[in-house]
Amino acid sequence: MALRRVLSPLLLILIINFCYPTQAIDQDDLLVVAVASSENDGYNRFIRSLKVYGYKYEIYGLGQESTNAEQRMKIVRDNLVRYKDDKKKIILYTDAYNVIFTQGPVFVLDKFEGLKPARIVFGAEDKCWPDENLQYDYPMVGSNEKRFLNSAGFMGYASDIYEMITSQDDIKDEQIFFTKVFLDESSRNKWSIVLDKRADVFMNLNGAINELQLPANGDDVYVHNSWTDSIPTVIQGNGSAQKSLNYLSNYIARTWSTNEGCLQCKESLFDVTQIDDLMQWPMVYIGLFIEFPTPFLREYFEKIMKLTYPKQRLSILIHNQVRVDEYLASLKSYDTTEAEARQQAIHECQEDKCDYLFILDSIAHIDHPDTLIKLIAANRTVVAPMLLRPGQTWSNFWGDYSDAGYYQRSPDYMDFINYKKMGLFNVPHIAHSYLINGSFLQRFTPTYVDAQIDPDVKLCQSLRDAGYFMYITNELNYGHLIDTDNFNISLIQPELYEIFNNVKDWKARYLHPDYHKALEKDAIIEQPCPDVYWFPFLSHEFTEHFINLMETFNQWSGAAHNDARLAGGYENVPTDDIHMTQVGLQEHWLFILRDIVQPIQQKVFTGYYSDPPKAVLNFIVRYMPDRQNRLRPHHDASTYTVNLALNDAGKDFEGGGCRFLRYNCSVTSTRRGWALMQPGRLTHLHEGLPVTKGIRYIMVSFVDP
Repeated sequence: MALRRVLSPLLLILIINFCYPTQAIDQDDLLVVAVASSENDGYNRFIRSLKVYGYKYEIYGLGQESTNAEQRMKIVRDNLVRYKDDKKKIILYTDAYNVIFTQGPVFVLDKFEGLKPARIVFGAEDKCWPDENLQYDYPMVGSNEKRFLNSAGFMGYASDIYEMITSQDDIKDEQIFFTKVFLDESSRNKWSIVLDKRADVFMNLNGAINELQLPANGDDVYVHNSWTDSIPTVIQGNGSAQKSLNYLSNYIARTWSTNEGCLQCKESLFDVTQIDDLMQWPMVYIGLFIEFPTPFLREYFEKIMKLTYPKQRLSILIHNQVRVDEYLASLKSYDTTEAEARQQAIHECQEDKCDYLFILDSIAHIDHPDTLIKLIAANRTVVAPMLLRPGQTWSNFWGDYSDAGYYQRSPDYMDFINYKKMGLFNVPHIAHSYLINGSFLQRFTPTYVDAQIDPDVKLCQSLRDAGYFMYITNELNYGHLIDTDNFNISLIQPELYEIFNNVKDWKARYLHPDYHKALEKDAIIEQPCPDVYWFPFLSHEFTEHFINLMETFNQWSGAAHNDARLAGGYENVPTDDIHMTQVGLQEHWLFILRDIVQPIQQKVFTGYYSDPPKAVLNFIVRYMPDRQNRLRPHHDASTYTVNLALNDAGKDFEGGGCRFLRYNCSVTSTRRGWALMQPGRLTHLHEGLPVTKGIRYIMVSFVDP
């Protein structure tokens, strides 16, 4: 009896070895099979990874209606029947939409060999489903091993697999069927089924993303499971794990190189500039959405018009919920909700068979004229240019999202926005500016409309659920986002107040175009009088808006000595003026003094450093022949004074200017938008020369009194 117990297993091993030779399996005998009814981005990614590593594969069911588990297994049975007697063929079955291969066939077969005498290997995971009660029937495993079967991936000899999947007429639920096959000791032994407990081949991401690291072998980034200390090849991310798979897809399967960076950026490009006939360029519909008051809206439109794309191949749709400039009245608009308007834009593109739909919200400023051409070149279903609020981490994409569907930062988010990693990246959420491929819209309709969530969140959700990807590209600095949070359109000139929220745009509009030339190393700043420096400061538009603000406010002091605005209530040398405190611009002007004036001051008055510069009195002065037309000689209560000309001498007024008595030197031909900077006390006694005609406006700051 004891002899039988020893000999029986030996006999079984001999039979197995006779049927399945022990020599290494030829990689040509490995065949990857999957069932897919249609192609989407997930499917194309799966196929790409197979091609990258040179796998032979067969996809079953393409063109059929969406399949359930029962139909899938029937399709697999019908197609594997031709391999049912093949004792050498190795079949690797997996999902076709949420899987990425990360190593080649030889690597997989070596791992399969290491699991012998197994003839069928199933992927494993840490969760027992769909029936948790079955966990008690599973064999125990080591502390760093995965105990429960996952039916999404398995591999083995074709004849065994065919016999296994035909052992029951109808397989209505793959997970339940294969779980019961494995838990039944007789069937488990019959086909020598084992679980890939260490994730040597199959890595299911459900609840396991924190186990993974992404080291590199040379340029090739691969997945290492630090928990099981394995290097899995077939990475699976079904259900809630799809976002983890999408995150990994930016690096694995030769999409990223540690030396070259983004590799997938160089694939499947479409260079529209190679088309000589501009009338043959793709037709692009641009959907513009102005959903709330937005500063610097004029510049938003100007940048659209500067796009390097043939205007005859653009069509503009606009949804406007706020007052905008009159010249927009001719543009097509929709009297609908935001979600309905966005959905209508998709419908228009579908109806007209446009080639691309470019969505552009009013807060998205496209600074790079080639942005549209670059997005088309990426040749993706949906691609967005990365846009940031300048100086902030706020962007137009999410790197990750929580289980509840809200924003969550991904590990690589900061690398993206700081341009430490540049390229094309699969992300779960994009907004404000993105390009949708029109051919995609002919076969699928993304959804914006949902009363419970924001339109952009709904759009991204509908794309993710359908297996379509959204990419962000940061290969160039494409533009930036406007901050509308505190934009107050009740103000007379609301953009004047935006220097804190939108300093980039404020400077683009209001800084003098020659200001930065004055800061160049070898630049010589004009000196019309001794120690009086003259420099380009603020733009023509600033001076217009500033004067309009003050005249509309219209609470001029009347040049009275008694002045309740001052701490002492008395002004020795009064002017007809309005203080910045009166119009709510005092803090804004102090910022201007520090950020814009101080660099000039440190260049001309070397050795003097006061940071931040202090200025209690910042005011606009108005000189008129019939009111105050001049100012008597005086010293300013300042270390240095800034005097900005707000309108044109000889055009808006005659006469006027400033005379420095000690030097008998006058500056009369003042330049609009230019400022004089002079010492305040002691050396520069000066007077305001009489204005004989018109109105002269100046802006004065007494810095460091």
